Order: sequence, then structure tokens, then C-alpha cells
Amino acid sequence: MNRSDIDAAGARFLSDGRGFIRRTPLWKLPGAALGVGCAEVWLKLEQLQVGGSFKARGMYNRLLANRIPDSGVIVASGGNAGIATAAAAKALGVRCEVFVPSVSSAAKQARLREMGAQVVVTGAAYAEALEACLARQRQTGALLTHAYDQPEVVAGAGTLAREIEEQGGEAPGSALVSVGGGGLIAGIAAWFEDRSRVIALEPELAPTLFRAREAGAPVDVAVSGIAADSLGARRIGAIAWEITQRHVPQALLVSDSAIRDAQLTLWREFKLAVEPAAALGLAALQSRGYVPAVDETVALVICGANLDPATLG
Repeated sequence: MNRSDIDAAGARFLSDGRGFIRRTPLWKLPGAALGVGCAEVWLKLEQLQVGGSFKARGMYNRLLANRIPDSGVIVASGGNAGIATAAAAKALGVRCEVFVPSVSSAAKQARLREMGAQVVVTGAAYAEALEACLARQRQTGALLTHAYDQPEVVAGAGTLAREIEEQGGEAPGSALVSVGGGGLIAGIAAWFEDRSRVIALEPELAPTLFRAREAGAPVDVAVSGIAADSLGARRIGAIAWEITQRHVPQALLVSDSAIRDAQLTLWREFKLAVEPAAALGLAALQSRGYVPAVDETVALVICGANLDPATLG
């Protein structure tokens, strides 16, 4: 997985002709506007992507790059990957079946059904939903889209970093990226390589990459907390593990309280209604888990907005 794969994904999106993948805005703010002592903070507003999250990029690239059987496509997801797969399947006119764990929010499940997907709720966590999904895929032969651990999915996610560099005019000094299974950070790190400092951010209660680094290899971890429906993978993906070992120098943990404070800041100060997973970058800055240099440009990926707006009251 490298920059040429990401370029190929971008070319696929352009040549498809449906205009399915959106070029989301990059909002440049002075650091002081967010209470941060750095030159600029770039907010990549990927919550405006089709399906409400960055996941559409990877799922659409996976579908475009493969023959889709009559049985359609199938995915296990805490919500966002399922929504993205359902949106991509709808655009291409194919069937979609989504397996979600019980931790998946009611808002995400409702959104899946609205998009025409067949939804199967099973298991307490993503890993259990994935096991059931794989068993079903073996029965039907449907094209499997993995939430984070397929080359086409990672390359699709990497187009986000490609856009940041194009829109910013250069690579940012650093990019703070939320990590669940690792597809997003793998794509971003594969694009930036070592031209930006890519920092992995995880909730304290869902530390898949952090624990893998402690152990020296991917391991299963218990996951819970405010962002578990989006960042609830129990083990870092194999592709993400390999890429982050080379191109991600630091993995940081962020508390649920800091994530919640940042989520509310984005809503109250900037009217950005985003899910907790999208707030980890600002949380790391506000809590001083990551302290940028005074002349640094910091990119934050606002990665999703599939939430119940009532939670922002």
C-alpha cells in the first residue's frame, strides 16, 4: 500500500462519472481561534462526506475495484463503514447486508435501514459482528468490504490526505488522526509518509494501537467508552500495523472527558455537529496531550457526524 495506490483510487473516483465521492472543505483557522499555541489549525471537514464519514472513500474504492456478485456486498461495522457501504451499494444499484454490534447507536442503525440495507444486529462488540458477517459471506459469496483492513479501503481513505495537501498547498506540519482499526491513519500515513508528523489518537478505553505497540505486535484489547461505536475495533488492522510502524512516530491516549469537551466545543463554538470519534484531534490539543510548536500547522481530520443531535444539548 503506497502513494500510487492512493493516486489510483483518486483516479477511479474521477473516472467513475457518478460524482459520488465529495471533495470536502479544508477550513484553515489561526491556532488562537481554538485556544492552541500554533500557527494554524486545519479542519478537514470530512463529516460532510457521503454517508457522514470518511468511510465512503474506502468502501467506494473497494466496490469500484472489484466485480460485485449478484448476492451484492456485505460488511460488519459499528455503523460508519456500514453506512458508507450501504451508500456505495445504493449508488451502484447492488444489494447490501450490514452486521452491526449492539453497541452501534440507534441513529446509525436507522440510517442504514433508510438507505435500503438489510441490518443484522448481533454481538456485543465489533469483533462478534464481524465473525457473524464472515460466516454469512461464506454462505452467500457476497463481496466483503472490511471496515479498515483491505488495501482498497486503506487507499480510498488515503485520498483524504491527498486532498488535504492539495487544498493546503503543502503537507501540514502534523496530522492528528483518530484510530479504531486503523484504516484512516494507514491511508493518511501512506500518503504523507514522513513529510508530515502523523500522530495516532485513541480513547483511553479503546487503545488498540497503543497496546499493540506495548506488546510489539497486534493484540486483542477490551474496548468501551464514549467513542466505542466508531473506534471499537478490538485489534489494530494488519495493514495499519505495518504502515504505522514505519510512518507514525507517536500513539497517544485521550480521556473520554477530554473527547466530550472537544465535541461540545466544536458544536458550541463552530456549529460542527460531530460524533465523539471526530473530536479526538481537538481533545488532544485542548488537553495538551499533543503540544505543537508555535510555528506549526496542525491538521485535524473531522472524520464523522453520525450521531444523535440530541446528545449535543
